[in-house]
Amino acid sequence: MSYHDRRSLQGFDAYTTSLARLLDLAIMLLGGWVAYAIRFGAFAMPEHYFWALPLGALILLLVLPALNVYQTWRGRVRGLLILRLLFGYFLVGAVLALVMFLSQLGAHFSRLWVVLWIAGACFASIGVRVAAYPIVNRLRRNGRNRRNVMLVGDAHSCATAVAHLKRHPESGFDATRLLLVGDDIFDELESLSYEHYRVGDSIAHEEAEVWICLPLSKGDVVKSILSSLSLSTGNVRYMPNLNDFRLINHDVSNLAGLFLLDLTCSPISGGARLLKRAEDIVFSTIILLMLSPVMLGVALGVRLSSPGPVFYRQERVGLNGVSFMMLKFRSMPVDAENQGVKWGGARAKKVTPFGSFIRRFSLDELPQLLNVLKGDMSIVGPRPERTIFVEQFKHEIPGYMQKHMVKAGITGWAQINGWRGDTDLAKRIECDLWYVENWSIWLDVKIIFLTIFKGFFNPNAY
Repeated sequence: MSYHDRRSLQGFDAYTTSLARLLDLAIMLLGGWVAYAIRFGAFAMPEHYFWALPLGALILLLVLPALNVYQTWRGRVRGLLILRLLFGYFLVGAVLALVMFLSQLGAHFSRLWVVLWIAGACFASIGVRVAAYPIVNRLRRNGRNRRNVMLVGDAHSCATAVAHLKRHPESGFDATRLLLVGDDIFDELESLSYEHYRVGDSIAHEEAEVWICLPLSKGDVVKSILSSLSLSTGNVRYMPNLNDFRLINHDVSNLAGLFLLDLTCSPISGGARLLKRAEDIVFSTIILLMLSPVMLGVALGVRLSSPGPVFYRQERVGLNGVSFMMLKFRSMPVDAENQGVKWGGARAKKVTPFGSFIRRFSLDELPQLLNVLKGDMSIVGPRPERTIFVEQFKHEIPGYMQKHMVKAGITGWAQINGWRGDTDLAKRIECDLWYVENWSIWLDVKIIFLTIFKGFFNPNAY
């Protein structure tokens, strides 16, 4: 790729970023006017409403760039962009409400109008991007708006990068030149132009991107390659070979001025933690209100069907390996565990007739909504296990403790896929770790609704 072509691509990315800013600005201004028309049934806005529009737009232009919404998302996971937009517009609404409160002008504005304005602008902004990205992806598949990449590294790592780029043409990257460290060669590389790189050689290139593909153990070679690229004006990235690692929410962090490669980190921190907690409070409150007659009926049934308390409290392990007391409607006689406990064998456990009924429909789990409100659990997350079994399984199942990087849940990805009861525990943990790696609010909402059809009424629930 020539210097002119690289400049054209950089100009295209800058153009799309500027266009995104202008669209968000227009959506914010127009959204306030449309919200006013919906709320009051008129298009003529009073002066104080009119001046609120540029104030909201100004706040937007300060908040969204701070959340890196306008960085290039070429080849990146765009679900994260949607999450940042949701959080960004929430902050815009919060700052706008604070300004109105401090200026003592809040009483002059309709609260419903503010909610309609911010929510409408948020979903319009997301909608524009949802509509635009398929068009961009099609252009890239057809050979437009692409970036050439030079790979520098060992044959195995470079072959991995080449194969991945071929599988994902919508990312917009093409591996066009290779500098190989060592003499090995793979079939995936034979169709590409490659040269053998000797440590210390200077590197000249015209590609827009240079990716260094070497394992972490080759840090000295990586340093030499970086030195050889000191005159490069392209983007230089490092792709360490981490195929042998189990990675959870991997990324790069800058902490205390140090660059750290995240290998296993919780995806729910900072703003995401607040968003997750808000989700739990809203959903648990709504479900408790809707199912309170059912819960009252179950409590009465437990009380009348066998002697003993209505609730059964059991120690379980949750977030960060900390134990808590999980609530359930009692489904067993009070002396059922006097002879000790063992994992599995749910069908053989001694339960009351009414307990068998509520287990079949997972009604015994409903009191855990109180655990959610308290903060011990989440609506969605890996199911918690008893302390005694955690001590056993953490030594038997790889990655078992990593499921505790998020709060335990009433339902989860494993449960809606049928892995509950006496099913394969290793498969269940694989589902739990997939959830931790891929967590998003949208995934939580999907799991909650699928639970209604696939979770509570499940043949493995007993």
